[in-house]
Amino acid sequence: MYEINPKQIAFARVRRRLTKAQLSKEIGVTSRSLQNYESGASAPDLETLAKIARVLNFPEQFFYIEENMPEVSGHAVSFRKLSKMTDAMKACAFAAGAIAFQVNRWIEERFTLPSLNLPDLSDLEPEEAAATLRRVWGLGNAPIPNVIHLLESKGIRVFSLAEETRDVDAFCIWHEGTPFVFLNTMKSAERSRFDAAHELGHLVRDVYTMQHGEGHGPEMERQADAFASAFLMPANSVIANQPPAYTLKYLMRLKHYWGVSLAAVAYRFSSLGLISEWGYRNLCIEIAKNGYRTNEPEPMEREKSQLLDKVMESLREYGKGRRQIAEALRVSVEEIDALTFNLTKLSVVSGRASTGGVPKVRPKLRLV
Repeated sequence: MYEINPKQIAFARVRRRLTKAQLSKEIGVTSRSLQNYESGASAPDLETLAKIARVLNFPEQFFYIEENMPEVSGHAVSFRKLSKMTDAMKACAFAAGAIAFQVNRWIEERFTLPSLNLPDLSDLEPEEAAATLRRVWGLGNAPIPNVIHLLESKGIRVFSLAEETRDVDAFCIWHEGTPFVFLNTMKSAERSRFDAAHELGHLVRDVYTMQHGEGHGPEMERQADAFASAFLMPANSVIANQPPAYTLKYLMRLKHYWGVSLAAVAYRFSSLGLISEWGYRNLCIEIAKNGYRTNEPEPMEREKSQLLDKVMESLREYGKGRRQIAEALRVSVEEIDALTFNLTKLSVVSGRASTGGVPKVRPKLRLV
């Protein structure tokens, strides 16, 4: 009989954003007993472990995993709107990231994924860095059809954030030499695209800071926003597409052209000095008055992962799906769904546990 790994209990509790007092009450033990379970001073009996697994929605097998979950250092993570986050939210997001690392490893063992193509542009200002990256990647000044697909094609792993971390906009992190981006899919599609470009800005401009765990501050966030704005709306294209009048009617067309929020379009014209301060202020007032800051008008279709889509499609050919990933990692299927943009419709799940691995051949996933 394998021994219970106490760190797995603590991990699962943090993942669900429960305090020790809350969990101990749910499972009917004292806080001291739970403390002992998590420290390894004592182990829960089988009945108590079953309660822990049920309350935290983790399979009982998860608590017997000998290898500890990957640790995520807060100083190495770039968070959007960090000031609004509680320590519990951050810890929950770290736990989501750790599970995503395991999912990615499972996939990499079976599929050949795109290699990393991410230049270090830390010596450039945001505007110049965005223009340079577009040149390096051969994007020209055209709108980017799908930001997630673009990032994945360059070797960046993109996962969705679970409901437990809905208060987090987005974050990025390097893990074992691979960059990861996590996006909150509860936001509008336009803002999610901007978040993805924002995190890309951190990955190409704050390489040393992130990889050496030096943390970041408000100025880094401001510069990442500037990078995202310039990357999604190149200056030359913005200048060439100036509207005959700065009204919401004309800005709405440009919002669809670049795939950004109405507010982002207005700000970009302002940041390039193409509209007066008075004109920009009036636009902001009109956008707010119409409720467009919280409810994006004429919303675009939400972007999803193409890489994970192709993985699920390939698994389906073998009669397998996300349940096999969940069983291999000893987590719930819902955990896999939450991190993979809920691509459940692509999965065909067998009714029995997988024993043979999927598949023997490592097909190369080509992103187009």
